[in-house]
Amino acid sequence: MKHDRFHGRVKGHARPCDWPDCPNQGEFRAPGLRPSGFDGPGDYRWFCLDHIRAFNAGYDYFEGMSAEEIWQAQSPIHGWASEQRAFRPTAGVDDAPRWADYADPLEAIAARARGFAKARHAQANPAQRADGRPVTPDERRALELLELDIDADRRQLRSRYSDLVHRYHPDRNGGDRSHEAKLQQVVEAYQLLRKAAAFS
Repeated sequence: MKHDRFHGRVKGHARPCDWPDCPNQGEFRAPGLRPSGFDGPGDYRWFCLDHIRAFNAGYDYFEGMSAEEIWQAQSPIHGWASEQRAFRPTAGVDDAPRWADYADPLEAIAARARGFAKARHAQANPAQRADGRPVTPDERRALELLELDIDADRRQLRSRYSDLVHRYHPDRNGGDRSHEAKLQQVVEAYQLLRKAAAFS
């Protein structure tokens, strides 16, 4: 794409101008109509130089918005209403300390470091069943997906797998194909667990 002295001109594309009855090429991009509830430009429109000037002269960003939506868009905190995960006090560790709980920031840093060390230790040292067999994090997630307890036995695993296949497979549930992704997850979880040491 080449740009010239007219800021925003895009040459080399044979687009017609979107202005009604204009025979010229559309070399300047303009925002399209925004679908309701969509925060973005919508589909772009393309105009020739004369019509992009006319479009810009009459453009109203707030067109189609309610008074409430206009007020929110003009708010200085627009877009910051929800807390971002990366900036939460518990980012990275579910039970991380809150800074406000400590008089000395170094104590909070030390407590957070202990939380990270605890999480790494839990990953490196898999959980154990009552029979002493280890369960890896992947196997733990598979058990949760199948809604099985960590101490489930091979019979319970097969029974639960059979129930879920009957529930999600289109050949068994009247042709409903809306659960195929869930069925795939169930099959993968079962394949992982049936080969696991915990179920040998």
